[in-house]
Amino acid sequence: LQAEFGWIPKPAIPVLAHVFNLSRAEVYGTASFYHDFRLEGPAGRHVLKLCRAEACQAVGAEQLAAEMKRHLNLEWNEASPDGEWTLEPVFCLGLCASGPAAMIDEEPAARLDAEKVRAILDEVRR
Repeated sequence: LQAEFGWIPKPAIPVLAHVFNLSRAEVYGTASFYHDFRLEGPAGRHVLKLCRAEACQAVGAEQLAAEMKRHLNLEWNEASPDGEWTLEPVFCLGLCASGPAAMIDEEPAARLDAEKVRAILDEVRR
């Protein structure tokens, strides 16, 4: 479901539980625990994942996150009304020596500032 539709609708939880011989709580617990499963609707066509871990915070990730929220007019885990963007927090991309870091459509980007991210987002839009 996640791969096909981009999310797991909550009404599918009992069906998945039955198919996999699990309790509803086990299915929901797994789907809600792992960040890559979405229960609240599909992500936008493009996903910007900003690192929120301590190493990135130490070099400006909080300010970058605030700027990207303003730029995209989104809060965490929201899809834009046009379905183009989702902004997601992640907790360590393994680029700690090169922060602030992000993933844009699964492509890592490092040593970011707001200007660099806006340029990348503009390029992705094309």
